[in-house]
Amino acid sequence: MRVALDAMGGDHAPAVTVEGTVEIVSEYDDIEVILVGDESHLKKELDGKRYPANRILIKHASQVIGMDESPTVALRKKKDSSIRKAVELVKNGGADAVVSAGHSGVAMATALFILGTSKGVDRPAIAAIMPTLKGPFVLIDAGANVDCRPENLLQFAVMGNAYCRSILERPEPKVALLSIGEEDTKGNELTKEAFKLLKEADINFTGNIEGKDVFAGNADVVVCDGFIGNIVLKTSEGLAEAIMKMLKREIAELTTGRVGYLLMKPALRNFKKKTDYAEYGGAPLLGINGTCIISHGRSTSKAIRNALRVAAEFSKKKVYEIISEDISNLHAKERTVVKV
Repeated sequence: MRVALDAMGGDHAPAVTVEGTVEIVSEYDDIEVILVGDESHLKKELDGKRYPANRILIKHASQVIGMDESPTVALRKKKDSSIRKAVELVKNGGADAVVSAGHSGVAMATALFILGTSKGVDRPAIAAIMPTLKGPFVLIDAGANVDCRPENLLQFAVMGNAYCRSILERPEPKVALLSIGEEDTKGNELTKEAFKLLKEADINFTGNIEGKDVFAGNADVVVCDGFIGNIVLKTSEGLAEAIMKMLKREIAELTTGRVGYLLMKPALRNFKKKTDYAEYGGAPLLGINGTCIISHGRSTSKAIRNALRVAAEFSKKKVYEIISEDISNLHAKERTVVKV
């Protein structure tokens, strides 16, 4: 698998993007990476590092998208940006997937503009993997669509279901709709109408799920609009970090704090690993004609490494093609219902 990496995207690029690339090609024999960005900067970062040279390529891009730039301006005025050149490689067949930790809005807009949506998909959505007491689940949409219609949430459910089957390898994922109560009648107009559509869909829909139950692990896919999803995602990240700091502070204040910390260190390390976004690498943009992984702006080399791994796996299993097929089946069923 060959993955194009926006090597200039992210708060700590290109140092961490290059380091993550060296780590992944050193570990996996079947992954090649094309670093897209300023060639002189990238060569300087690679200098002195040991890696299989034939599996890291460089494609020069003279422009970088700033975090304060709008997607419209970036697409219109920066046609030689690292993110655009990386996505074009996928479009032209030079790469199987693209990864970016840069401006997420620009990454989404560029992927949508250049690769286009899968047939039948109204709006692409971000699918984030998050931890629970029973294992990870898929949160969709995690920030691509602020305003949605019930039909959009239905498609998010179908896409999340396909992703969960393919990547998490759960044959019949339990799909739930995020709402303010478990009862069918709870929620706003969007969730109540979406509930009706999900109930009739050819998926294992288990009904509404409340925020307090999301991390219990009773659902494999949790569906919501991007406004709510992004709040859930970022609140969860902040809460996990705060809990770690509070635990360390409370332990340190105990008389036996040092001994207690040493005893709890393995448990704290495991907790951090399960809640660290770097372990998941990034979130795929589902519903486009190709594989695009969007990583956190604060990504470390570990996060970039894992994002590249996820991108290769996603492309190898052709998840975007499975999604396209599932969406086509959804529309075929809708047409049949209308005829009847």
